[in-house]
This record gives sequence, C-alpha cells and structure tokens, in this order.
Amino acid sequence: MALWIDKGSEPLTQAEKDDLDAIAAIKESAASELKEKGNQYVKMGKKHYPVAIDCYTRAINQKALSDSETSILFANRAHVNLLLGNYRRALTDTEEAIKLCPSNIKAIYRAAKASLSLNLLAEAHSHCQNGLGLDTSNEELKKLGRQIDAKISEHKQHEAQVSKALAETKDLVSAIENRGLKIGKAMFRELTGLKKPVLDKNNILHWPVLLLYAEVMSSDFIEDFCQPLPWDDKNNYKREFVELYYEAGSGVPLSKTKFLHCLLEGTAASQREGVGNEDRDTDEDINRITGSSKWIKVSERRTLHDVLREPNFIIPGIPVFYVVSKQSSFYGKFKSGKWAAPSI
Repeated sequence: MALWIDKGSEPLTQAEKDDLDAIAAIKESAASELKEKGNQYVKMGKKHYPVAIDCYTRAINQKALSDSETSILFANRAHVNLLLGNYRRALTDTEEAIKLCPSNIKAIYRAAKASLSLNLLAEAHSHCQNGLGLDTSNEELKKLGRQIDAKISEHKQHEAQVSKALAETKDLVSAIENRGLKIGKAMFRELTGLKKPVLDKNNILHWPVLLLYAEVMSSDFIEDFCQPLPWDDKNNYKREFVELYYEAGSGVPLSKTKFLHCLLEGTAASQREGVGNEDRDTDEDINRITGSSKWIKVSERRTLHDVLREPNFIIPGIPVFYVVSKQSSFYGKFKSGKWAAPSI
C-alpha cells in the first residue's frame, strides 16, 4: 500500500499512485474543511478565537494545499492573533504568508499592522509601501500608512527631545563638576518637586534655593519669596534678625552616573537605558564625607557660588539653607546643637 512507501521514494505501481492521489485528496479536503470551520469560529466572536486558531493550524499541518491557499491560512491565523493582541505571533504568520505568496495583500496589511503594534516602525512602513506598490488604490493600506507616518514623526520628535535633554543635562553635569561642586541625594522632594539647576547660554548656573525656617519647618523658594511670613506674629524674622545656615558633613556625594540620572528625571530621556554607563563610575569612586554633621553660618558677603564650593557642603539636589532668628527662643536650641533636621 502507498501508506508504507518510504519518504522520498517514488510509487512503483499504478495502484500506489492511485493510493497517493486519494490520500492527497482526503488531506486537501480536510484542510479546506478546517479552513472553513476556522472562518466560522472567527465570525462567532472572541471566545471562539482559540478554536479558530486551532482549525487554521491543523489545516496548515495537512500540507495539502497550494502555496497561495496555505498563504491564506497563515494570513487568517495572523488576523485572529491580531484580534487577540498576539502581535509577535501575528507578525510571524504574516511573514510566512508573504513568503508563500508575495502578492497576498491581506497578509501584507496584517504584517504592517502587527509591526506597528510592536513599534517596529521601519518594518511597518516597508510592508505598507510594498502593499501599495501592488494595490495603489487600497484605502485600508493608505489609512494605515498615514497612521504609521504619524507614529514615525512622533518617534523622531521624541528622539530629538531625548537627544536635547541628554545634551543639556551632560553640559549641566560638566559645568557643576568644573566648579568643584558636590551633589548628594535630593532631599525635601515633597517641597521642591523636580526643581533643578539650569545652565544658561552664557554658562551661568542658576540655582533654585530652598529656605527652611528651622523653628517651624516652614519653607520658601527664593524665586518665589513671600513677605511677610504668615506665622511670624512676633516679627522675629525681619531682615536684621535672621541668620542663614547650611548643614555640613551631611550625606554622600552622588557618582556622576547617578547624578546624571537624577537630573534626567522628568525629562524626555528619563526612561532611556544605558545613559551614563560609559563613565563606569561607582559609589566607591566617591569620597565619603566623614564626621558628624554640623551647622555652618553663611556670611552675607559670600556669593552662592563660593558657599556651594565649600568642601563639606554636599548639595542635596538643590541648595538648602536653614533660616533662624536671633530674636527667637528657638535660636538657643539651634545654636547649642539640640535641634536636628528631620530625616528624609
């Protein structure tokens, strides 16, 4: 019987040839029937999609249909996988369909759609152009092409924003390094948000500065300074009574890589992987400031730049200064070291 003929062997008798033809006809009929069943299951709705996929798979495995018919099976299975959100499987099926029949427009359309869903924009554009080359009036492909072009434009715009953010941030890091400043872990984010220093076109650093009134732990930003202070009912915090302090020896300077990532927070490049890794610096490369922290009074005659360059000043993200009043009863507690900033 033909069933026992070795694979690759030629039938020797007419009976064997007839048997093989009969088997091929049965497999072809089964594949066609499975294809139609799959189509019906697709029409019956989402809960029947897995059964439809199984039907198409079994039809493909019959290996009984022509290349063009098998291409349709792969394209149909891709369609169901697209409906289920299985975009990678859908793309694989469309690629098989196109190999078997390069003119299968539905397969090309679904390949473009799957590629777009996977954010493979170059591949999506290529498939779409190939399809329109075969059918210039295909409205579905034209519509999808416009979506792909819009996505490509959006991607290019995002990449431009990422490149700009990276360049500006690296310039900022270099400017801070060149000034000999040390940046530590950001503190008081609930008060400052993502406030960061800015480097202008004249290479001048502009710092947002947080003022903390230690006695009541109220705060102000310098750029939005408000007078009078609503809680200062005794007028202790007048210009002539206040002193400014920073906490010295507190915290550890960030590595260049960690500082770069900190500055990129909130920018278009915040999710970019591998940024700064080329510097290969580690926490071990950074000198830890040893000893207990202490309060250092800031002289009015000194510039912000000079103060920030102090070896024992680790800038907690942005400069933070503590304001105390010589007129307040709190002043003695602060000066004697009996008050500490709240830990963050």
